[in-house]
Amino acid sequence: MTTRRALVSFVCIAISASLNFTAHAATCGNGPGGFEAWKQQFSAEARAKGVGGAGISALMGTSYASATIAADRSLHSFSLSLDAFLAKRGAAAIVSRGRQLRRSQAAMFSSIEQRYGVPPGPLIAIWGMETGFGSQRGNQNMLSSIATLAYDCRRPEYFTDQLYAALQLIDRGALSPAQRGSMHGEVGQTQFLPKNILAYGVGNLDVASNALASTANFLKAHGWRAGAGYQPGEANFAAIQEWNAAQVYQKAIALMGRQIDGGE
Repeated sequence: MTTRRALVSFVCIAISASLNFTAHAATCGNGPGGFEAWKQQFSAEARAKGVGGAGISALMGTSYASATIAADRSLHSFSLSLDAFLAKRGAAAIVSRGRQLRRSQAAMFSSIEQRYGVPPGPLIAIWGMETGFGSQRGNQNMLSSIATLAYDCRRPEYFTDQLYAALQLIDRGALSPAQRGSMHGEVGQTQFLPKNILAYGVGNLDVASNALASTANFLKAHGWRAGAGYQPGEANFAAIQEWNAAQVYQKAIALMGRQIDGGE
C-alpha cells in the first residue's frame, strides 16, 4: 500500500510539473536579451496548438522590435484634451477631405451602408485618423511587432492572442510574413490587428473598399444599429467605443463623423 501511494504521489507530482512547465514555458521579458529563447519556447507551444510550418518559420524569422516597444511606452496623445487631440490629428483636414470622399465615392459608401447600416461619416473619420486615408499605413514588420509585444511583459496575454491569429493567417496564405504595418502590428487602410482580420476582415485590407467594409462589419458586430445616432449618449456610440479604448479618440471619431456626414 505504501509503495502504491508513493507511486501515485510521484505520478501526480510529475503531471503537475509537466502542466506547470507547459503553462509557463514561454517566459516574458523586458528587453531583447531573452527574445530568441522565447521564440524557441513559443514555437513549441504553437506547434502543439496546431500552427503549421509556414507560421513557425515566419515566427522564427522575427526580430525584436525596439521601435515598437518605444512606441508602446509613449502613447501620450491619448491624454490630451479633445480640442488638443483634434488639432494634433489634423481634424479640420480630415473633415474637409472626408466630405470630398463622401461625394466622390458615394456609390461605395451607399453599398456599405446598405449592407452594414453604418453611414459614411464615422467610417471616413476612422480612415482619416488611422492612416490619413491610406497614405500612412506604417513600415514596421507586422509579425516582428506582434511577436515582440507577445514576448514583452507589459501585455503578453493580449498580444499572444494576436500572435496566434497572425500565425494562423500566415498558414492560410492570407498574410505574408513580410507584411508591413504600424508600430503595434496593425495593417491595412483602417489598421486591423490579426484577431479582427480573422473575425471581421473582408478581402485584402490594403484595398480601401475592403478595409471600409471590414470596419463597418466590425461596428455592426459590436451592436451598431442602422439609423441610430452615434454621438456620445446615443445608441451607436458604444460600437465606436469598441474600436478604440481611448475616450478622446472615441469622441473625435463621433465629432468628425458628424461633420463629414453633413452636420456641425
